[in-house]
Amino acid sequence: MTPLPPPVPVAQLPRTSALAVWSLILGLLGLFLCFPVLGALICGILALVKIKESGGALRGNGMAIAGLVMSVFALPFFAIIASLVIPIISMSKQKEQEATMTLAEARQGFVTKVNGEADDRFAPTLPPRGTLRLVSYRSPVGELAAYLSPIAEGPEKKPAIIWLVGGFSNSISEVAWDEAPPENDQSARVFRERGVVTMYPSLRGGNENPGHRETFFGEVDDVLAAADFLAQQPGIDPQRIYLGGHSTGGTLALLVAESSTRFRAIFAFGPVARAADYGKEFMTFDVTGHNEKRLREPIRWLRAIRTPTYVLEGEKGNIESFHELAKAAPKGSPLSFHPVPGHDHFSPLRPISEQIATQILTDTGPVPKFEFQQPPPRK
Repeated sequence: MTPLPPPVPVAQLPRTSALAVWSLILGLLGLFLCFPVLGALICGILALVKIKESGGALRGNGMAIAGLVMSVFALPFFAIIASLVIPIISMSKQKEQEATMTLAEARQGFVTKVNGEADDRFAPTLPPRGTLRLVSYRSPVGELAAYLSPIAEGPEKKPAIIWLVGGFSNSISEVAWDEAPPENDQSARVFRERGVVTMYPSLRGGNENPGHRETFFGEVDDVLAAADFLAQQPGIDPQRIYLGGHSTGGTLALLVAESSTRFRAIFAFGPVARAADYGKEFMTFDVTGHNEKRLREPIRWLRAIRTPTYVLEGEKGNIESFHELAKAAPKGSPLSFHPVPGHDHFSPLRPISEQIATQILTDTGPVPKFEFQQPPPRK
């Protein structure tokens, strides 16, 4: 009888590769949970390499291969889950950061990309003598045109308002002085007629200005530059400079409020919650770009407002955005919302502006507080 071969020493018995075991376990888990897939792939590949290099001291090829196969099958599911989960996590972190961030801070370092093909290029019309004068102010993109009403001489410093007209041209024109019906007077002439110095700035890409229209991005910097110019004019009280705007001008005014405390009070007539709400055909930026959009969304940065800011709109106007903004405003904010019954998007401008102008002249206390009376409904 042939004797059995001598027993193999225990130390020489093939051991199962721990990596192979982990590859199998992670592969199984990957079929159901998706997340261990990469671990299964890594463990499986390393296990096969180690087993081959061990010269028979390690075993577990089958488990390693099984783990690899299962991980390969799980990869498509992993990719789908990752494509859904990663953006959610990223947006959640972004919202946490935004909770303590001003719009000015969020804009730092971001360079917008715009299409300048739609820029208007025409010289601003010279205003009639005695009403306004054509001036220029320096913004980050260069010298921009503006209209400025006369500043009466006298020992007392005068209050002033910067008015942002509606529309997408970034230009100034005869709208500032042309006669208009009371139900659609976008001239803001009542301010200068009541004695409030009024400035109408054109913005980048408008008129013959340098730069391109950025639809609510660089224009914020232009408005702040206009305020600096106005504050330096002889006879102007730099602590009593106000900001107002209608429609797109109202939206820009909100974005300025979220970026700076430069103004004593801000009046936004008929703004929207998001710039893209106007329609992509009016936008000069890529509306699919997440950062491009979010930095132009007033509703996202309302908590950053520190200046008394009044949002007004006719109940027959852009009231959906009005209510959306009002709902999103944080408690304790200096924001206040004033619907105007019986009026549309345009008709509240003249009667409410008259009330604002009258109160600006007497607004000398430590904190501005404006109140509004309901104008008669439009016939």
